[in-house]
Amino acid sequence: MSTTNLLQFDRAGLVDWFAAHGEKPFRARQVFRWMHQKGVAEFAGMSDLAKPLRAWLQGAARIESLPVLTEQRSRDGTVKWLFDVGAGDAVETVFIPEAQRNTLCVSSQAGCAMACRFCSTGAQGFSRNLTTAEILAQLWHAEFSMRESLGLAAGERAISNVVMMGMGEPLQNYSALIPALRAMLDDDGYGLSRRRVTVSTSGVVPMIDRLAADCPVALAVSLHAPNDALRDDLVPLNRKYPLAELLGACERYLAHAPRDFITFEYCMLDRVNDAPEHARQLVRLLHNRFPCKFNLIPFNPFPQSGLARSPAGRIAAFAQILVDAGFVTTVRKTRGDDIDAACGQLAGDVQDRTSRKPARASTSSAVPPRPVIPIRVEAASPPACPT
Repeated sequence: MSTTNLLQFDRAGLVDWFAAHGEKPFRARQVFRWMHQKGVAEFAGMSDLAKPLRAWLQGAARIESLPVLTEQRSRDGTVKWLFDVGAGDAVETVFIPEAQRNTLCVSSQAGCAMACRFCSTGAQGFSRNLTTAEILAQLWHAEFSMRESLGLAAGERAISNVVMMGMGEPLQNYSALIPALRAMLDDDGYGLSRRRVTVSTSGVVPMIDRLAADCPVALAVSLHAPNDALRDDLVPLNRKYPLAELLGACERYLAHAPRDFITFEYCMLDRVNDAPEHARQLVRLLHNRFPCKFNLIPFNPFPQSGLARSPAGRIAAFAQILVDAGFVTTVRKTRGDDIDAACGQLAGDVQDRTSRKPARASTSSAVPPRPVIPIRVEAASPPACPT
């Protein structure tokens, strides 16, 4: 008999599942707490459940994380896991410790269909969406393994921030994303603040509006260009949702957002989008429009990208133009580069199930060779960064 993985549900979904089997809502709440607050995966250990219920759950359900193919630890405390999601696909998740917060970068898809020029995830093509259980399993495994690793006391959380900035476009996996976000925010689950959960998108305008209505969390937008012509080339989705539509969606989102600003991510590409005039175009594009913050990301090249990282001096000059115009601006700090966990260095494994093009080769040893996968993780926030 097949069993149901209870990591698939937010608390409301788990209540519905229990109700369909004749059980009362408070039983769902008890199990939800055991799973997400205490990390218990065996029903026999859920001591406040009646023995007959535990016995029934043992045959009808399971709490199953993802198989870990590799775990690597950096000198700076960064931890990277490679998770097997079956059928030849693997995704990566990164834990980034800091003085005031511990951030987990989570994947939402195996591969990505966005095909952004600077992103080797997109170069692999798209395999499939992850399920809610596969999204939450990344957090579940990281939270409880890091509690043990860090020697935390009972009830202390290891992870204070979650960023949906790993492999994939989260808003193209909306039906699985929303229950996962709700479990993260639930006080009977991980109890994270909406301000501490971030969804990053390349600009799927209709889904930004839906997220605002359904589960508004912090929003980060992959901008990467100050005009439509350049963004059409770098982020092909811009041809469907150009900057005017994207910025309109961002402005609408702020009415619901837990933070009073939108974060714009901007990958710094040598002699492509990093000239002073590009910075001035950004100022003209967003000046007095709505509150926003810029996060400049030094590009980490991957084979056959045809792109290079902007020199540090040019990045600094670009940032200064934005700062002088009154924009909060940070330059992303590299973390975990000794274990290939820095931005642009992650190496998952995805079977390209699109007809677009074959995946390019890389050097991952845990699974058959695939290209490196960039994730977008803000490793540190300077004092000037709004909170």
